Amino acid sequence: DYSRPITRSAMNILVTGGAGFIGGHLADSFVEAGHDVTCLDILEPFYDLGLKDHNIEVARQRATETEGNYEFIEGSTTDKELVDEIVEDIDIIYHQAAQAGVRASVENPTKVTKYNINGSQTILEAARNHDVTRVVNASSSSVYGKPEYLPYDEAHPNEPVSPYGASKLAVEHYMRVYNEVYGLPTVSLRYFTAYGPRMRPNMAISNFVSRCMRGESPEIYGDGAQTRDFTYIADVIDANHSLLTDDSADGETMNIGSTDNIDITTLAEVVRNEIDPSLDIKYTQARDGDAEHTHADISKANELIGYEPSRDIREGVGEFIDWYGQNREWYEPLVVSS
Repeated sequence: DYSRPITRSAMNILVTGGAGFIGGHLADSFVEAGHDVTCLDILEPFYDLGLKDHNIEVARQRATETEGNYEFIEGSTTDKELVDEIVEDIDIIYHQAAQAGVRASVENPTKVTKYNINGSQTILEAARNHDVTRVVNASSSSVYGKPEYLPYDEAHPNEPVSPYGASKLAVEHYMRVYNEVYGLPTVSLRYFTAYGPRMRPNMAISNFVSRCMRGESPEIYGDGAQTRDFTYIADVIDANHSLLTDDSADGETMNIGSTDNIDITTLAEVVRNEIDPSLDIKYTQARDGDAEHTHADISKANELIGYEPSRDIREGVGEFIDWYGQNREWYEPLVVSS
């Protein structure tokens, strides 16, 4: 359930990356709120496409229930002709499409440049040409890199430690430039590790829960001292809904995080203790490109759009474990196969 249902006059909304985790929830929630939604997604098999198919089906079912309008288009944000055709009748764009994965970007930096940077510029140019009301860009805490202090505020230096983080920072600059030079309203939201129902199967929380549910020890990359600021999906959706008509954040970049952070060992213990306290915790080699610590200062988002997280990590993880148990039959095979 989303924390702030929106009931406004219908808008034509494009969600790029609309078959993904955040994009799928956005599409579903916008349809539920009475808007006309178009989703563009290349269906990149970064993880099991069965999860993306499920996200599409959820939105389609929601449209049937609400007699709303939902259209899914398979294609890339780098396809200029396709993007231009789609954006012609769009009021607002929620740009979620990106080649995800910090570690994957270390292995293939060219791919993140193509999809994250070039694809975003294609979206911006189409938005400018067709007088789109606003482009809301999905950025990431990966733009910060090594912390000089915590929590990160938006004035913190940006020194990303992966090609993924560098690409997200480049896109933020494109968003700012299109706002300042061309007058296109843009907002960038720096997500801090979103999680929740239908989350990507290759994330720490889904991995820990899956392993514990199957009687296997949760496995940590590195020593477990890394800390993360995890953000529940309903809070991410709430922040995005706030920008449907609110122009107070145009031209800005904002952190979207939670109220606290947690070290990875403690996170594994929280999951383990709720599912099977008898399990040990295992450690394996650290992965390249992962930031050591993340923690968001959310005061700017609170001031501009009234953003207030609704759950701390323990509450959110508990809800995810409950959801996992109820959806285990279809979700777990996708997690295990990824």
